[in-house]
Amino acid sequence: MSTTADELRDEVRRRYAEAARAVTEGESCGCGSGSCCGGESDAVMFGEALYDAKQRGELPNAAVLASLGCGNPTAVADLREGEIVLDLGSGGGIDVILSAKRVGPAGTVYGLDMTDEMLALARKNAAEAGALNVHFLKGMIEQIPLPASSVDVVISNCVVNLSTDKAAVLTEVARVLKPGGRIGISDVVAEDRLSVEQRAERGSQAGCVAGALSQSEYIAGLSAAGFEDISLAFTHEVADGMHGAIVKARKTEQPEAKGRPAIEPAKRAGCC
Repeated sequence: MSTTADELRDEVRRRYAEAARAVTEGESCGCGSGSCCGGESDAVMFGEALYDAKQRGELPNAAVLASLGCGNPTAVADLREGEIVLDLGSGGGIDVILSAKRVGPAGTVYGLDMTDEMLALARKNAAEAGALNVHFLKGMIEQIPLPASSVDVVISNCVVNLSTDKAAVLTEVARVLKPGGRIGISDVVAEDRLSVEQRAERGSQAGCVAGALSQSEYIAGLSAAGFEDISLAFTHEVADGMHGAIVKARKTEQPEAKGRPAIEPAKRAGCC
């Protein structure tokens, strides 16, 4: 019996709620010593180890412990003073807080998450860090609660791969970005040689593996959504044929995007 999209979303929400509760109670994370994205042997592939000591030193300890990503998008997004930034799946707030420091008081950073426990933890961490230019929103990355053309940069850390409708995510990202706006995303991406079934064999959807797009699927989806100057670079292997990756692109200057990305349903869910 196949798992539905709603069931997969609920599983992701449950795992990340557990992680937030664990950090609040003084543990490192509720999903193993690495993060929800991975298992007990993945501490170097996922989570806080992907941030340098200086960055970790700028953050509340709880924000560091709640790091669940597969990369460090703030290191590649080239954020500038005064920009408006959106972090998809903001979790405990680590990338929101780091981004807020980079855009300065004249800039604004939004963090979007669907998990109440993570939102509460992120707000607490931001207050402790003295980040006044941040706003945390509850919602799904397939339906971003922001106006069209309102954001300069969209970042995300190992969250797009969790979505069961990646076409909707890419369309929404293009919608909220201003013409010429850009993305700096860390994600898990599969080599083109792996089938959907082979990806599922390497890990779960909630563990950031089964739902990953292939490199060519990702690039095609971004192009169809209205992005140009697309680059996708593998950074480290997280499973056989599966890699942490840096994804960068720029929204076309044209006022209208090309439409919904042509990602086949079986490929965007990775399992159903």
